Amino acid sequence: MSRDQIVGWGIFTVSILVIVSYGYILFLLPQYTMLLLQITAMVAIVGVFGILAWIGYTLATTPPPKPIEEIEKEIEEELKKVEQEAKLEATGEGQQSKSPLVKT
Repeated sequence: MSRDQIVGWGIFTVSILVIVSYGYILFLLPQYTMLLLQITAMVAIVGVFGILAWIGYTLATTPPPKPIEEIEKEIEEELKKVEQEAKLEATGEGQQSKSPLVKT
């Protein structure tokens, strides 16, 4: 059996034990029923609102993205630079300046 299967069976077994124990305490031990329900409610509230708090914190501390107009402007500028470099290389001027062995 692989390690993943062993972990899977372990999780399955623990889950079944928790379900059976929860039902036993809830229905067969009336002196602990209210405490069990209170603990369950507390865990549910902490879980749900903990996740919401994490989402809110992430939204509050993440910087906003750049506006699309600014990104388009940067792309256009880069495209112009590439076109100018291509024109220089086509005329032969760009290769002379890029070669470290050729002194002008």
